[in-house]
Amino acid sequence: MSNPVNRALAHLRGSSEQSSDDSAYPITLNFHPDLIVNGELVIDLLARHKTYRSQFETGMSSGGLSAHPDGDRWNWESRIFGAAYDEGHPSLRPKYGALNFRRDPVGGSRRFGSCHFRVAPHVRSRITFCYPDSHLEPSNFAVDDVRQLVKLSTENKLALDPWLDNYVEAHIHGPLSTEEDMEAVVLDPSFRGTSIEHAAALLGCRVEWHDGFKLAVNRRAEYERYRDPSAASAIDRISKDGVVTPAILGQARDSLLDYKTAKWVWHCIARFGHE
Repeated sequence: MSNPVNRALAHLRGSSEQSSDDSAYPITLNFHPDLIVNGELVIDLLARHKTYRSQFETGMSSGGLSAHPDGDRWNWESRIFGAAYDEGHPSLRPKYGALNFRRDPVGGSRRFGSCHFRVAPHVRSRITFCYPDSHLEPSNFAVDDVRQLVKLSTENKLALDPWLDNYVEAHIHGPLSTEEDMEAVVLDPSFRGTSIEHAAALLGCRVEWHDGFKLAVNRRAEYERYRDPSAASAIDRISKDGVVTPAILGQARDSLLDYKTAKWVWHCIARFGHE
């Protein structure tokens, strides 16, 4: 039991239902392929290294940045996984995704990106789950039987945003290879014919397409209520032919929009651009 992954799995088995579950829901990891890290696109880095890495390795995230000793992510991982990773190599730490029990074509946790990986079935033995998201200090966990977590999410008694926040979080423990451990990468169609599609073909897994995010500019009042007037103004400013797609947002990141505004625009796309 010296392996941190084994210790983390054993710790959560001690606080989870021990019955088996035959429901074969997809497990997905949403991401933005066109984010830039140290001058390179995320998907180019994935294609070169053939490895999906955690925030502890990359220093980047579509959520909060707290993967360091005494940071929020460090502390909640230490609590959830029984301190299994406190002294372990960062590559062993969990990668975060979602149990796509709704079989949403855009992935199980759209808050975190327009595209997603679908994990291969053989990886299931080293995946754990919680509800709600780990930053909310959950007390409900699962390893083998996810039915109770699905029930909690479906009931949504916490009144979480049903589009962005009400998902069953998945933790994929240990290294994660795009060639060996991913069944497919599923892209937004706005990336067809771009360098994103070319890089995806180098990942070593199947390339698929979902039906696409597309945000119309004619619902400004809803966007202002949902996030902020600055997000609604940004949507107007970057739109092309009256819509904003993930590719259009990607072209505006860093050059036209700051990090916070781009994040809010994405939230509007994720909420209203695929209903």
